[in-house]
Amino acid sequence: MTAPVTAGAAARTGNPPRGAARRRRKRGTSSWAVRAPLLPALVFVIAVTQLPFVATLVLSLFDWNAFHPGGRRFIGLDNYAAVLGDTAVRDAVVTTTVLTASVVAAALVLGLALALLLDRRFPGRALVRTMLITPFLLVPVAAALLWKHLLLNPEYGLLNGALTWAARLVGDGDAPQPDWISTAPLIAVGTALVWQWTPFMMLIVLAGLRSRSPESMEAARMDGASEAQIFRYLTLPHLRRYLELGALLGSVHIVQNFDAVFTITSGSLGTANLPYTVYQIFYQAHEYGQASAAGVLVVLGSLVIAAVALRVVSSLLRGEASRG
Repeated sequence: MTAPVTAGAAARTGNPPRGAARRRRKRGTSSWAVRAPLLPALVFVIAVTQLPFVATLVLSLFDWNAFHPGGRRFIGLDNYAAVLGDTAVRDAVVTTTVLTASVVAAALVLGLALALLLDRRFPGRALVRTMLITPFLLVPVAAALLWKHLLLNPEYGLLNGALTWAARLVGDGDAPQPDWISTAPLIAVGTALVWQWTPFMMLIVLAGLRSRSPESMEAARMDGASEAQIFRYLTLPHLRRYLELGALLGSVHIVQNFDAVFTITSGSLGTANLPYTVYQIFYQAHEYGQASAAGVLVVLGSLVIAAVALRVVSSLLRGEASRG
């Protein structure tokens, strides 16, 4: 009889029972004990990511040229207006958009084809899969140097060597030796990026293929559906969210690509994308304020793409959970 009376009195006075309050305090203490080891990592992440962004945000509001350090002054949003009105920045936006869209589309198609190949059983499949993944594991600068010097060099590159070899097979000793980087610079940069990012798309699509329902595939075959019909009406709709995920994650990374542009063309011949233009403003023009404003705009654009990517990932995980 004592407990109901105490609970009723606590309800009338608005104070929780002592036992419930003690349990809540105990749960709060135990939850903090579990989270405490993660606190140094949280502080480190904030220190190396958020504080530099806040500093960049502050710098973007100042007129600050390294050649005139005494003339530093607060100018508000004028740097953003200057960046948005800069012809070089607008050209860089177009170059970034074209490069990102073409690389993602080509890598996605090639990744889908390779994933369909690896989804079938054949001797040496594990070795082939390892070799196909290798380009994605290379350091980006090393991959760009490989394409610039080993493959595309007009004097000793493998591509021109293959043209010479093919011409000699047909009795032509004067094979063309084009300078691929000078004649098609954006295609040269894009090809190197497609080569490096196709394995990433392949892995995502391969994960989607492995999550298909084997029962539905077998039922379709028993009903007389051809492989082309199974791919069109079963496989492709099932892979839709995986393809969207690969496209969005690839876009987030390729928009920020700097290594290939810097290494292969040094931003010349119309290949300067947004990250390289920010580099030029900061390190060559020494306009720290304008470079910071351009960097903030690039980050905001990347955040928009990342937000869409996160929504797709969440949808994908909810779909997998509902099937499980």
